[in-house]
Amino acid sequence: MNISLTPELERRISEKVESGLYGTASEVREALRRLFEADEERQRLIAKLNAELDAAIAELDRGEGLDGEAVMEELRLHLEAKAKRR
Repeated sequence: MNISLTPELERRISEKVESGLYGTASEVREALRRLFEADEERQRLIAKLNAELDAAIAELDRGEGLDGEAVMEELRLHLEAKAKRR
């Protein structure tokens, strides 16, 4: 695939190569590709988390949530039992 880079981007790539941080412009492009992949993965994760939050909020709206005090008591008992096993 051929893409045209802006003069500013061309200059910045040249600066990275000249600084010794990257050996070639191809290495800079590979770094950019990995950055874009990480950005896409982050966006997928955010979308997944938002969907999970929406589902959890819907459960709460339907009255399917757990009582906070009961959850804390169960957690306390679990931690006490774990401490005794040590």
